[in-house]
Amino acid sequence: MAIFEIFSHPELRRYKASVFSKATLMMLVILILTFIPPLLVVYRSYGFWLREATYREQPTVAFKKEFILILDLQSPDSTVAYSTFQQYNQLIQSQLRIPVTKVREEDVNGDGIFDRLNLDIQVPMTGADRVVGAKLLLFFYYKLRRFSQLHMEGVGYVEHSSPLPGASLDVFADLRMRQRQLLGHKGVDARYNTSLVDPTSPYASTYSLATIFRANSERNVTTILQDVQSVWSAGRPADSPFTISARVNYPEEVIVYSPGFWYLIKWGWVQYAAVLLLFLAVFNKVKVFVFQHQVVTTVVESSAAANDGRKDKFS
Repeated sequence: MAIFEIFSHPELRRYKASVFSKATLMMLVILILTFIPPLLVVYRSYGFWLREATYREQPTVAFKKEFILILDLQSPDSTVAYSTFQQYNQLIQSQLRIPVTKVREEDVNGDGIFDRLNLDIQVPMTGADRVVGAKLLLFFYYKLRRFSQLHMEGVGYVEHSSPLPGASLDVFADLRMRQRQLLGHKGVDARYNTSLVDPTSPYASTYSLATIFRANSERNVTTILQDVQSVWSAGRPADSPFTISARVNYPEEVIVYSPGFWYLIKWGWVQYAAVLLLFLAVFNKVKVFVFQHQVVTTVVESSAAANDGRKDKFS
């Protein structure tokens, strides 16, 4: 008659020993070798504690309707200028040209956040004026919301020169954030939410581009115009204005920040658990071998013996 297995179940065995015994010491050593080495392995892999992390965010950007414009003329040491700072305009009255300015910011995808700036500036000129260069400094309000709530004033600078007198300058660029320091993972960061220009200052040096750039360079988080493409058009008719058209995009940014405690724990635990599972499997086999073969002396109690009120002893 053929015999086949119709049912099976595991048998529980308990290995018992006194506190001060070789078996207890062996178990303590195995536990230490199971849980401590995985921690050392993960830590030495230089990825256990994340010192920085990144995320993507569409910043909230708004043009402050403040700018400084300087046009270089072909005549030696001759320039015309204009700014939205009245004190500066009073200082350059002989060079002042008041332009017609049109500003339009667009929300292309309808998410409630501006995606680009369209700026048109028409500077009145005389028939004798020959524009050979242009400098334009724009001021923006820049805000991040997701982790560190950063509030700051940013700038974008455009400069172009040509040996040929021009009629217009068309500029296309992206406003990008530049970091020299990690942002925090929470809280309001308003360190740089101050104007780079004191609009009440009566000194011309306050409005100098060099002074503004020097102050901006001292900030660890700034903005800059990147991927600048410019088109210089010549052939301006007499008495026609010189035109500057700028399209500035506000693209999504990759932000580098310092992770918080719980993010570090979550990331570290995943790595630790992955290595720990391997050690648990290996040392579980070691424990079975040690106690099944009585490498150290223990009292073995099986589930069947316990139900009968007996204890099987091995030495």
